[in-house]
Amino acid sequence: MAKQTLFEKYGGFSAVSKIVLDFYDVLLDSDEVGPFFDDVDMAKLIDHQTKFIASLLGGPASYTDEQLKRLHERLNLKDKHFDEVLETLGETLTKHGFSAGDVDLVNAALEERRPVIVCRNVD
Repeated sequence: MAKQTLFEKYGGFSAVSKIVLDFYDVLLDSDEVGPFFDDVDMAKLIDHQTKFIASLLGGPASYTDEQLKRLHERLNLKDKHFDEVLETLGETLTKHGFSAGDVDLVNAALEERRPVIVCRNVD
């Protein structure tokens, strides 16, 4: 029998959608990260982010490293921005009933993508 994914364990797209909405409620109020969302079509972003978080949980959606790089390269994101997103995601998952071990698994999956999301250009 196939092992249950975190996506299935925690309720699928319906649950992930609620997680993403709460996640952005926090990020939009952030002095560091919030400005990245100025002039962004939030409905479209939330749709993409829901699919991305679902993929981190083992759900059906997926993004390649090249897609993630292309989507983030113009933003000039730094490690401090990524760290805040990582922390906020962990807190949001915990708020939605994820065990500490499962939060660690999701954060590790996101951490693997740091090299393609964070800008490594020297200014």
